[in-house]
Amino acid sequence: MKTRITLLLVLFVSVFTYAQQIPDKQISQSQVEDQLRSAKGISFEKGDFFVEGSISISTGGDTDSYGINPKVGYFLSDKFAVGGDIDFGGTEVKGSSAETDFFGIGAFARYYFLEIADKRLKAYGDVGLGYGHHRSQGPGYDNTSNDIKANVTLGVNYFFTKHFAATFVLADILTYNNANPEDGDATNTFELNINLFNNIFAQPQFGLLYKF
Repeated sequence: MKTRITLLLVLFVSVFTYAQQIPDKQISQSQVEDQLRSAKGISFEKGDFFVEGSISISTGGDTDSYGINPKVGYFLSDKFAVGGDIDFGGTEVKGSSAETDFFGIGAFARYYFLEIADKRLKAYGDVGLGYGHHRSQGPGYDNTSNDIKANVTLGVNYFFTKHFAATFVLADILTYNNANPEDGDATNTFELNINLFNNIFAQPQFGLLYKF
């Protein structure tokens, strides 16, 4: 598990480092300062692309877990974007061979509805639909499940340069999941959470957006 997490972290950082080098060949100190200042008043435009990714890692207690969710989006207007994402990760019970791995793909639509702090901070709503596959293994069992999921979330981007922004998911307003285990009955779950916000400091997590 630790080796897997380390490799994924290296891959994640490498992708964003490469993305930064595409438009900027070599940046001097004065150029860095200019980029920091240029983050004020930044806006999206029709035809812009972005690459976004988040990492969540939870350690301590009886289980260790990690999750990685890279996204690619395209702006149809200055406020509305569509795109796709993949989602993968796993959990491991300490002191046993029990573990769960998951993988998913999906599509999303995003609408930016609020800009504050000289337009550095941008709030958005996401509507997503996707497919997921889970596999749970342990002593005497090996179960798989195929899921259909839908969600409505609220989040924010905070731009600290003209290209890079930190990303935080603030709330899961609505979630729906249809699970179809291979050796069991299908189940449906639906959750509607109003005024229930996630604590972004509750567990180590990392999110970045790169705007092209």
